[in-house]
Order: sequence, then C-alpha cells, then structure tokens
Amino acid sequence: MNINIKDFLLPLGFIFLYGSGFIFTQYGLENSSPMAFLAIRFFIAFCILLLIAIILKVSWPKTKEEFFHISVAGILTVGTFSVGVFISISYGISGSINALIIALQPILVSFLAFKFLNEKSNSRIWIGLVIGFVGVNIVVISNIDTSIGAIAGITWSFVALFGLSFGNLYQKKYCKDMNLFSGGAIQTLSSTILVVPFLLNEEIRITWNFEFFIALFYMAIGVSIGALSFLYVMIEKGDVSKVSSIFYLVPVSASIVSFLLLDEPFKLSILIGIITVLIGILFIHKKTKKEKYENSNFR
Repeated sequence: MNINIKDFLLPLGFIFLYGSGFIFTQYGLENSSPMAFLAIRFFIAFCILLLIAIILKVSWPKTKEEFFHISVAGILTVGTFSVGVFISISYGISGSINALIIALQPILVSFLAFKFLNEKSNSRIWIGLVIGFVGVNIVVISNIDTSIGAIAGITWSFVALFGLSFGNLYQKKYCKDMNLFSGGAIQTLSSTILVVPFLLNEEIRITWNFEFFIALFYMAIGVSIGALSFLYVMIEKGDVSKVSSIFYLVPVSASIVSFLLLDEPFKLSILIGIITVLIGILFIHKKTKKEKYENSNFR
C-alpha cells in the first residue's frame, strides 16, 4: 500500500511544483532581467544542496567521468531548459504557451528512448501519448494570444524542450547512481556557469521587493531542488518514456496556478482537457496481462 501511495505522491508533487514554476518565472521576471534571476536562483540552490550534502556526508562522484556525466545531464535538464524558458518568457511568450511546447516532450522522449535506450514501445503507449497531447491543447488553447508571435521567443521555447528531453535521456543512461544532493549541487553549479555568458551580455535589472524574493526562493527551492529531485527519482525507478508522460499534466498545473495567482480565467475547456489528459496517462501506464504476470513472478 505504501508503494502505491509513494508512486502517486511523487508525480503529484512534481506536477504541482514544475507546472507552477512556469508561472512563478513569469511572476519573477516582472522584477528582474532573466539571466540575473536565473543565476541567483541556481546559486542559491547550489549552496543549499552543497550544505545538505556536507551535513549528511553523502557520496560524491568517484571518477572524473562520473562527474562529467552528472554535469552534462544538469547543463541539459536544468541549465539549457531554464535558459530557454526564461528568455522565451522575457520575449513575451507566456508561461502557459511555454508549458504547451514543453508538453511535446513525451512524444519526443518516447521516440528517442525507443531509438537510443531500447525501451519497449507499443500501440497502447502511442495512443495514450496522442490522447494526452490533444488534452494539453484543449487546456492551453484558450490562453494563447495570437498577437504573440515572436519567432525568437518560440525558438527559445524549443531550445528548452530539446534540452529537457535529451537531458532526461542522458540522466537515465549515465547517472543512475547519482546522489540527489551531491549530484544536485554539481548540476546547479554547472547550470550557474552556463548562465554566466548570457548574464555578461544582459542589461542587469533587479527590483529587490517581496514579490521578487517569493518567486526567487520558490524557483530555487521548490523547483530546482524539489521538483527535479522528484523527477530524478521517477527516472531512476521507471522507463523514461513513461515518466515523460507526466509532463502532459504540467500545463494543466500551470493553467490552474495562473488562474489563482494571475487571475487568468479557468474555463470549461480546462476541465475537459484535464479529463482527456488523465485518460491518455491511464493508457500509457495501464499494464497488460503479460506485464502483470511477469511482475508477479519477479516478486
């Protein structure tokens, strides 16, 4: 019973933290330039994770190769993804639209995992992916402002998508033994270094007010530490293609949080989209009789 609760709480926690992160990013960028916000966020997360790793005396990478792989996974999953989303939002692309583009991740990851990680795929999974994608479109279509068509902003959204997708695959293949705290410290430090060149070419702007601190610490602790820890645990325990299907619920979470914090309307289409997404995820995670038989024998 405990396993079932854990399997339910991990995705639920990730969906809430990650989805709301798009809105808190939008919230924070009202008081800061994107790379300044991102650099401070990563550095705060690095300091916290480093302190926890030291206090708990956790294991660190034993070889330069292991250290390199953890850094690369972080630069892709954390750094490239965040840089892409932050710059996209700074161009005026909303958090909801970014969430929609990132929701393409399950299809991209499922294809790549099938090609490069030899993960099993079947028609049921692909049907579920398509249903989920339809549900995502239903959820966010009402939030799309057709006047926002900045090619640069949309391009950076896709940079974020590819960074996250390849990062998840890289994490699954090369970082199976990564400790969440020491590995997280390495990845947030690597991401901080990635941001520096962008920061040097930015006109730095920060308004040190209450709203900025709320957004900053939510992104640093809630997303950079909390959400990513949940994601890495799920990747370690399951097929990366199935884990990625959870991203379909991220724009749903983003829409709900934007309704609560930014007063964006919560329409009937959102409820219909949520139901559609849940049906898609049930397709993906439903076990066949063969899979249930194999699992029972394994135990």
